[in-house]
Amino acid sequence: MVDLNVMGIRPLGRVSFVAVVLGVLAVLLSTGVQAQTPGLNEAQDTRYHQLISELRCLVCQNQTIAESNAPLALDLREQVRRQLAEGRSNEEIAGYLTDRYGDFVLYRPPFKASTALLWAGPFLLLLAALWWAMRWMRNTRAPVVRRRDIDEAAVQKLLAETRAALAAQDETKT
Repeated sequence: MVDLNVMGIRPLGRVSFVAVVLGVLAVLLSTGVQAQTPGLNEAQDTRYHQLISELRCLVCQNQTIAESNAPLALDLREQVRRQLAEGRSNEEIAGYLTDRYGDFVLYRPPFKASTALLWAGPFLLLLAALWWAMRWMRNTRAPVVRRRDIDEAAVQKLLAETRAALAAQDETKT
């Protein structure tokens, strides 16, 4: 058995060990617990968390109001909570917010005339990029090189001279 005291490490006492284990358990158990929103029952609380995770923070724009700590996101969360407590449906709450802030407040805006470009835009950009790439590739093709009339005798003479020069270099090296 290794003596920990020699190495400068004191073993934990029973009370310290139990305190550490209880602390770790408390941290592990508390991470999965979500507090219920005040003033809402369990079903409304589930709807509340679903709604705030589908609404965009108008200040941060790439976060939901559930993730954002911006003052407007806090106000919108409170507005959603208040309307749920009044008994409004998810559609009524979403309608109220889109009437005030437009379809941009929804992470999944409906497909209609005013949002058609939003839904079709990425595909149109992809098609435009493909069209441009194909035109660019057609215009930058390598030019066609025509075969010229080659003097075979001159080529053979030049090839023979080159071979002779290389052979002479090899002989001088050895």
